[in-house]
This record gives sequence, C-alpha cells and structure tokens, in this order.
Amino acid sequence: MTLAFVNGRYLPLSQARVSVEDRGFQFADGVYEVVAIVGGRLVDVDGHMDRLARSLGELRIAWPMSRPALSLIMGELVRRNGVTTGLVYLQITRGTAPRDFRFPVPPVRPTLVMTVRRVARFGSPTQLADGVAVITIPDIRWLRRDIKSVSLLPQVLGKQQAVEAGAFEAWMTDADGLVTEGCSSNAWIVTDAGVLVTRPADHLILDGVTRRSLLRIAGELGVATEIRPFSVAEARSAPEAFLSSATTFALPVTRIDGQPVGTGRPGNLTRRLRQVYLETVCGVRP
Repeated sequence: MTLAFVNGRYLPLSQARVSVEDRGFQFADGVYEVVAIVGGRLVDVDGHMDRLARSLGELRIAWPMSRPALSLIMGELVRRNGVTTGLVYLQITRGTAPRDFRFPVPPVRPTLVMTVRRVARFGSPTQLADGVAVITIPDIRWLRRDIKSVSLLPQVLGKQQAVEAGAFEAWMTDADGLVTEGCSSNAWIVTDAGVLVTRPADHLILDGVTRRSLLRIAGELGVATEIRPFSVAEARSAPEAFLSSATTFALPVTRIDGQPVGTGRPGNLTRRLRQVYLETVCGVRP
C-alpha cells in the first residue's frame, strides 16, 4: 500500500485529500519540488530544500514546519513506502480559504502534500544509447520562471506537443530565437571547442538543482563553461547537446526539430558528466 503525507498525517494514497478551497487548486498558489531517490537515499536534497526556501520566500508562503522536520518526514515517507529507486513529490500551497485573490487575512496554515512513486530507472537503455529528440516551441510562460510554482499549464501544453511530435521534450524559445529551457528540464550544448554552454539562471528559467551540480562537476573536471544563451540554430549545429533534471540527470539530445545533433549519437562529454554525477551525487558506482 502506497502512503502519502498530507498536513501531518500518513495516509493511504487513495485516502489523501485536500479541500476544494485550497489555493493551490483555485489559483495555483503554491510551489513544489521533485527529489530523486537512488539506493533508498534522497539525491541532492539540500539543493532542493534551498530552492524550496527561495520559492516560498518569493511567494511569501510560510513553511508548514521547520526545514529539518520537513526533511525528516520526507525521508520517513520514503522508508515507509520501501522505495529504493523513485521520486518524492512535495507541494506546499498557501492553504485553504474562501476564494479571494488577496492573501487570506489572517494567514491560514499552509497545505503540505508529499507523495512517493517508484521508477524502474532514470533514463532507459535506449535513451542513453541513442539519445532523445526535442522540438522547439515559443516560450509563453510568465516572467517569474525562477520560482518553482505549481502553475504549469504552458509546460503541460508543451509536453503534449512534444509527445504528439514523437519527441521526448520541448525546448522553449524567446522572441529572439534563444533557448530558455525545456518544459521540465534545463538545456545544454557543447561547442566545437568543447565548451559547455547553458543559459544564465535569471528570472527567465528555473535554476535546476541538477544543473548546479553538473556545473560544479564540470568545474572539477576542468571543462570550460560559458553561462550564456544559445540559439536554436547554434544548438542544431552543435556537436553535442543534452538536457538535465532531477528525473533525467544528464540525458543526451541527439535530434532537434527532426535534425540530428552532431553525429546523431550521444556525445562523450554528456556521457562523462552523467557518469560522474551518478558516482558523486547519487553514490552509484559502475
């Protein structure tokens, strides 16, 4: 039986409920995090908690409990469900109150929901061996993409568009034809000179926790890095591209809008970064 955690209680998933007047349901007035579980342990959990703190602060939502208590309960939920490989989904909303755009006065208790699910692996053998395809679409989101808000309708539409095109992901682009990020991932390329390129983490993208770890690893490996936007045209002509997230780590991109990237096979730097990430962050040895 799968257990969820809802506002202080461990409940069977089938019994987990929140109010219809919860502001997350009414206004998408909330934030979330997704944390990978590898070998029964939470991956990059401190980075996720740091980003959660920032998102809550930007939306002026109170912590439902202390940060140490929240981390403890997350680990306990994983233990109670007996999950060794999977994902924790954590969502905090402003709480339940009569529908009104203004913040509730006095403030109400934030809603906390956590669920866990098993996954077989993070990237199938075919995806790792052959890479994945992405399409490019206009970025139609709001201008505070740095907040990990539960308001994800543009990403839902983009993901569906990618599925219908036979692609794994959609990379969103701004008015100048520059890639912002994927619907649920950060975007990367490698130049002919072997330089790793990814967009700056400003208000136009979500600063991925995995992204930060990969940048740290690249620095430790002595890989030259440029933090700058890149165009769709540059990505298509790059010898190597990949995407990153908590659920994919570093996943090679070998086709963009139907055109092969480089040789059409996963690149060496992508493979290396993924392997070192697995070893140093996930604790997985070859």
